[in-house]
Amino acid sequence: MSSFQREEIEAAFAHYQAVAAEAGRTGDWGPWADLFTEDATYIEHLYGDMKGREAIRAWITETMSTYPGNEMDAFPVEWYVIDEERGWVVMCVWNNMRALPDGEVVGAYNFTLLKYAGDNQWSYEEDVYNPAKFGEMLKTWEGRKREFDAAPGTGA
Repeated sequence: MSSFQREEIEAAFAHYQAVAAEAGRTGDWGPWADLFTEDATYIEHLYGDMKGREAIRAWITETMSTYPGNEMDAFPVEWYVIDEERGWVVMCVWNNMRALPDGEVVGAYNFTLLKYAGDNQWSYEEDVYNPAKFGEMLKTWEGRKREFDAAPGTGA
């Protein structure tokens, strides 16, 4: 049973989304890592399990500063559910590549489970997705980007 009220969880989740949006915009993922407790667990099915805020910080900083992470700049939440009893948030979040010159956005989604720990911090995150779908998304984005780069006067 969670000791947190829905309003607190909802506000913390809105803050989480705002910090993620700013990190995507600026490339500075430190404030996002600070949203996790010192002993948080982060499970990422392709990259493995991270234990502790500093391990999460090292992983997210490296991942989002190298390709393809450094080309992902938006992470809009399509839907979410708050389980007030457990203090959990389950969401469908898009990982969007930088928009193409014509404004097209190419992305892939994952499902994420967050466990709230109080004071605007999370003790657990797990991302669940199909890596093959992310591969398809990258192939599509790279192909479209090459088309723009090859077209006279439209290169990025």
